[in-house]
Amino acid sequence: MDKERKIIVGISVGDLNGVGLEVVLKSFSDKRVLDFCTPVIFGSVKVFSYHKKAINSEIQGHGIQSLDAVLQGKINVINIWKEDVSVVLGSPTKISGEYGLKSLVAATNALKEKKIDVLVTAPISKDNIQSDTFKFAGHTEFLESELDGDSLMVLMTEGLKLGLITGHVPVSKVSESITKELIIKKVGIMYEMLVRDFGISKPKIAVLGLNPHCGDNGVIGNEDDELIRPTLLEIQKQGKLVYGPYAADGFFGSKNYEGFDGVLAMYHDQGLVAFKTIAFGNGVNFTAGLSEIRTSPDHGTAFEIAGKNKADASSFIEALHTGMKIFKTRKVYNSLTKNSLITKKKY
Repeated sequence: MDKERKIIVGISVGDLNGVGLEVVLKSFSDKRVLDFCTPVIFGSVKVFSYHKKAINSEIQGHGIQSLDAVLQGKINVINIWKEDVSVVLGSPTKISGEYGLKSLVAATNALKEKKIDVLVTAPISKDNIQSDTFKFAGHTEFLESELDGDSLMVLMTEGLKLGLITGHVPVSKVSESITKELIIKKVGIMYEMLVRDFGISKPKIAVLGLNPHCGDNGVIGNEDDELIRPTLLEIQKQGKLVYGPYAADGFFGSKNYEGFDGVLAMYHDQGLVAFKTIAFGNGVNFTAGLSEIRTSPDHGTAFEIAGKNKADASSFIEALHTGMKIFKTRKVYNSLTKNSLITKKKY
């Protein structure tokens, strides 16, 4: 990358009727952000202007027709559609989902083609974005299908990086989804993430148990003793500092997580209820393990406040800065290791 060129951050607009573009606009209300990156919003100038008017924003967007026309020091808005689109703030519609998908696909293609350096995604509605071409539980699964690598959903804030062994899986299917191979793979992805993307040379990782009280010696389930604990012992023999399983309630209640570089929860709500209690509104969702960098805010579309100028941009701003930091750290790591005899790990 040209040393004089700022990091190009691609932004998908999310559901057109949600708070996505509102938090994007608010994130760039401080023009100093442009000293660190060149944003490219994938959508249309017309939709951008509609959201500007809704919240009385004075942010100026620079309309472009191709990524070759991106200007530094400007908020670039690439027109990936020209037609008028009906925006009904606060109401999820088939149209708002359809055009949210158009934005995501265009931004992802630009990421794959190295036309942008980082992707920050505004929230989608997992319901109305579904179509013949999008049959995924969310951004994470879609991006894993488009990019190289195996994904790990990681929610992070200062002092806590929390990943999920299983992602968007119904609670009734969690236990059957957890295997020795899956645990080894997810621990491996988190370990590599902490080294490559955060510069931690010997990361310390905690793994939560599946059952209440980690099964209480088989009284409340046997997965912790028969599957999780032996698997972690096997990983430890590889030299990784991996510990557990820990009972989730006491682990978070006692702030035990502060002693680890990363934490892996067994399922979505086990980890995210605790995380959002600790950091909601300031957290970042990072899709680790993939060939390219994607971050997002830790909240959803918030249709109930869309267009009312009530959305808090703090999480989106954190996602923006986190994506740039990871890009820089990964660049240094790749530079230091590119001539080393390193083979791709198999988890």
